[in-house]
Amino acid sequence: MSEHPIVHIELSADDPKAAGKFYGEVFGWDIEYMPEMDYVTFGAKPGPAGGFNVVDNQMTKAGDVLIYIQTGDIETTLNKIESLGGQTLLPKTEIPTIGWFAVFTDPTGNRVGLFTGLES
Repeated sequence: MSEHPIVHIELSADDPKAAGKFYGEVFGWDIEYMPEMDYVTFGAKPGPAGGFNVVDNQMTKAGDVLIYIQTGDIETTLNKIESLGGQTLLPKTEIPTIGWFAVFTDPTGNRVGLFTGLES
């Protein structure tokens, strides 16, 4: 098993609460609204968890899907990404009580996230 699994998936939605309701009813996923972050999460066990991003037409556009890859050291991983032609879009950012994340583009333009949990 890779030490860098996909751990989180984000789908874009104009109305994250409505999207959560839809996916919860269709697939039976556990849906949770996190008001402190204005964010809706889903649990799709045994697969990775995820959430619904608000479409803002800058960082998040309709139809975007963003995967997050686990890493033990976001800064080191971003440095390696940049040395290989990728670009940091969002540097290491705290998610209170959960961990940290960052977003980069690979050399072909794909947007991908990195995640480190508090337990890492």
